[in-house]
Amino acid sequence: MTAQNAAAPGEGGFPPHPLREYALLADGERGILVGPRGDFAWMCAPRWDSDAVFSTLIGGDGIYAVTPVGRCVWGGYYEKGSLIWRSRWVTDDSIIECREALAFPGDPHHIVVLRRIIACEHPARVAVTLDPRAAFDRHPLRELTQENGGVWRGRLGDLRMRWSGGARARPAGPEENRLAMELTVEAGEHHDLVLEISDRALPDEPPDAERSWKATEAAWQQAVPRLEHTIAQRDARHAYTVLRGLTGSAGGMVAAATTSLPERAGEGRNYDYRYVWIRDQCYAGQAVAAAGAHPLLDDAVRFVAARVHEDGPHLAPAYTVEGRTVPDQRRLDLPGYPGGYDLVGNHVKEQFQLDGFGEALLLFAAAARHGRLDADGWRAAEIAADAIARRRQEPDAGVWELSPRPWAHSRLCCAAGLRAIAGAGAPASRQAQWMSLADRLVADTSARSLNPAGHWQRSPGDPQLDGSLLLPPLRGAVSADDPRTVATLRAYTAQLTEDHFAYRFRHDERPLGSAEGAFLLCGFAVALAEHQQGREVSAHRWFERNRAACGPAGLYSEEYDVSQRQMRGNLPQAFVHALMLECVARLAVPWPCS
Repeated sequence: MTAQNAAAPGEGGFPPHPLREYALLADGERGILVGPRGDFAWMCAPRWDSDAVFSTLIGGDGIYAVTPVGRCVWGGYYEKGSLIWRSRWVTDDSIIECREALAFPGDPHHIVVLRRIIACEHPARVAVTLDPRAAFDRHPLRELTQENGGVWRGRLGDLRMRWSGGARARPAGPEENRLAMELTVEAGEHHDLVLEISDRALPDEPPDAERSWKATEAAWQQAVPRLEHTIAQRDARHAYTVLRGLTGSAGGMVAAATTSLPERAGEGRNYDYRYVWIRDQCYAGQAVAAAGAHPLLDDAVRFVAARVHEDGPHLAPAYTVEGRTVPDQRRLDLPGYPGGYDLVGNHVKEQFQLDGFGEALLLFAAAARHGRLDADGWRAAEIAADAIARRRQEPDAGVWELSPRPWAHSRLCCAAGLRAIAGAGAPASRQAQWMSLADRLVADTSARSLNPAGHWQRSPGDPQLDGSLLLPPLRGAVSADDPRTVATLRAYTAQLTEDHFAYRFRHDERPLGSAEGAFLLCGFAVALAEHQQGREVSAHRWFERNRAACGPAGLYSEEYDVSQRQMRGNLPQAFVHALMLECVARLAVPWPCS
């Protein structure tokens, strides 16, 4: 192995890529997006919602890259049942792999990034650049020192950094606050790089790379169930793996790893999703429950129940992974991802979302059916049901977080949750009360939000259809053969879908795909609805069309631009992976009779 200083990447050296080309590394506490040039384009430290240290994804300069020298063709894949990614490059004279992972499970304070450069055939030449910049570029590396053995230490604002394996790297750049080298690994050999970043004092000794790799492999093997009784085992396991990677030690699952990636270029729909949405957490828990009594179900119940206990009828739509209030929205001094802005924080904390209580009850009921709802969970269910009774008349922001209205989906979702928890072993004293409240919610919604054409409409004052209205029948608010269910599915597929891609609602008179991308959650919901109706061929066709709307790493964003075949929005979007997982579990067996 030989090494020498590598050229600096220079301005524009690591531009953003199309979203389909990124892979995710995650350990539950934070995530990394890896680009096709071996560029770590995004990582926040020490937690999901902390400021970024690698931020080229949204126009920053912070980067950690292992890139082949010379021409190459990129590929990559995940090792089965894990978020261990192997970047793979074929160059003019070699085949190079870089095995990379966050040491798993993650420590909330101590980040360990593992990279192993492997010369598969012939010597491998790579350029290595380490240029972390904390607080979205405000704090570059300083106090750089090299210890015995060639280990580098430095500071990034309040963060501490240590890098092993870069002994031959040298400071570079105008202020010498970047480490760079060119490395040659001989054929059949490998070279390990271990990066540590922490908001506390680092351990006395760097981690041993080999032991860290073995521990990470073993932990992923233990964390991801086999999910054999599904229609697509590999994809089922991958969806579960992504959800596990997004789930922290407190049980909270972030909605996505990133912030402010645009849903539609230049239209201002750019949001920070590095927080735990109660709704999304419940979707994931219910999806896991459909596949079996696996640990992510317990995590979801633990996090949601704790928030219900703490906030009761004032349950917020979203929290940080530690269960705290989501910070206010603010702009950064960065260009943003092309077509988007540089936003962090989220105004969602100012909203009331009634459907969150219904989703919580559906989650608790799913856990109860598996015998996994304890006394604390049952008490949380009572609090959520009481909150529905208290607040059901109030306008809310709804599933799409729009202006407050009496959204039909929110009320039907609450009815579904009440029915589900009442039938999952609730105390006799509560069963009749909850079923009666569910009946009143359905009757009131039918009186105010049933379109003259016989289908559910969005709200009393909005006669439009909405993809969210497919969900309440799936959850048991009304039956599959109820005329309103049948009419809604028929009208929705006729008016809001094209070529087996589904859209949320009609924004304006423009063609569906011009206003926004196809909404993958809705596409998978149609697959479930067709399955519930017993139309198996159609259900599988919907499933397969939407399953294909991902990149080589098998990650889904929120929307899919059908005309350009591109992913849009933050990445990876947890609720899409959740609905995909639910599909592969439910489509494997007949829909249960109500």
